[in-house]
Amino acid sequence: MSRKANCWDNAVAESFFKTIKTEMIYHNKFKKQSEAKTAVFEYIEIWYNRKRLHSPLNYKTPYQMELEFYNKFKIVA
Repeated sequence: MSRKANCWDNAVAESFFKTIKTEMIYHNKFKKQSEAKTAVFEYIEIWYNRKRLHSPLNYKTPYQMELEFYNKFKIVA
């Protein structure tokens, strides 16, 4: 644990893992580890980053925010 006001707190990671477990993992039964890996990858890359709206991001997706950032500063991705 970190001291108060230090950025070593893992609340963001804990929140993400709770979300992925409740929205994806607990609703599936995987027969092989490779199936689980593929499902987690697809959840993160296709659903979580590209379609799921996030309230801290003004109800935009992380992908939309990234595009806005790159367009604002004319950065080539």
